[in-house]
Amino acid sequence: MSAPLIEMIDIEKHFGSVIALAGVSLSVQEGECHCLLGDNGAGKSTFIKTLAGVHQPTKGEMRIDGKTVHFPNARAAIDAGIATVYQDLAMIPLMSVARNFWMGREPQKSVGPFKIWDADKANAITMEEMARMGINLREADQAVGTLSGGERQTVAIARAVYFGARVLILDEPTSALGVRQTANVLSTIDRVRKKGIGVVFITHNVRHAMAVGDRFTVLNRGKTLGTAARGEVGVEELQDLMAGGKEMVQLEQSLGGTV
Repeated sequence: MSAPLIEMIDIEKHFGSVIALAGVSLSVQEGECHCLLGDNGAGKSTFIKTLAGVHQPTKGEMRIDGKTVHFPNARAAIDAGIATVYQDLAMIPLMSVARNFWMGREPQKSVGPFKIWDADKANAITMEEMARMGINLREADQAVGTLSGGERQTVAIARAVYFGARVLILDEPTSALGVRQTANVLSTIDRVRKKGIGVVFITHNVRHAMAVGDRFTVLNRGKTLGTAARGEVGVEELQDLMAGGKEMVQLEQSLGGTV
C-alpha cells in the first residue's frame, strides 16, 4: 500500500496547562473516507484546526505522502492540498452561488485596459462543477441563501475540489440538516471519495458515519480510543465508545429504553 495522503502521528496540543489533544493519530488514504467521531468536548475541533494549519501541534508529527511537513498557518495547509469546510461555510447569503464559489479567486477578462469579473466563465464552471456533485442549479447567479443547507454544503465541497483539494476535512456537515439534505451531502462525500480525494468526516452521528465511512476513529477527551475499518465495528459499539460505555448503559436502564 502506498503512503497515506496525510498522516497525523501522536499529535498533542496544549493551551497553557490545558491538554486539548493527548496523542491523537489518524491517517487518510487516497479515495478513503475516514470518520472522526466524538461527543462535544472530545477534541474534534482542536484536531481539525491542527490538521488545517490553524493551530500548530505542541508535539507529534504530520506527514504528506510519507514526508514530514509543518504548517505555520492555514494558507500553507491549503497550498498542500488540505481543504477544510467548516460548519459556518464562510458564505455570504446575498451573494450569488458563483460569487461564493469563486470568492478570492475570481476569473477575469480584459475590457480595454481594464480587468473585470468574467461572469460567463464563472457561471458556466460553477454550474458544471455543481452538476458533477449531483446539484442542478437553476442559474449560477441566484443568491446562495436561496439554496438548502445541503446544497450550500455541496457548493463548499465542490469549490474545494475544483481548486485542487487532495484531502477534504468536513466539520459536522450534516449536524443541522434534515433527512433529504443529509442524504444529498452523504452522496456528495461518496462522489468526492470516488475521485480519489481523501475525506476526513468529523461527526457525532454514528449512523451518518457508517453510511459513507471506510475507517472510524473515536476521540474522547483528547485521546484516541481506537480505530476500526468498516466491517470490524458496528453502530452500537461506536456509540458505546463515544458515550463512555457504562454511562450509556445506566441511562438506558433509567429511561427503560434504547438511547
